[in-house]
Amino acid sequence: MTWGFLWLMLALKLPLAALIYIVWWAIRQEPEQPESSDDDGGTKRRYVHPRKPFPRPPRRGPHGDPPPLPPARVRTTRARARSLDN
Repeated sequence: MTWGFLWLMLALKLPLAALIYIVWWAIRQEPEQPESSDDDGGTKRRYVHPRKPFPRPPRRGPHGDPPPLPPARVRTTRARARSLDN
């Protein structure tokens, strides 16, 4: 029991102490200043062509009638519970 207590109280606290140290170190760091230069870093932007619009949907009928109505809704049948009166 003593070794288990020492293991839990001492050895498993090392990762916690390391985490606290890393957070403390990160807070104290100063942000990096980017190097100021006039060039674009060697990257070139390509011209992006605009997308073509989608084709128009086909006209229905000779004068553009509205689309046909959807089919009737079909309901599934449920199994009826058996009565306990028998």
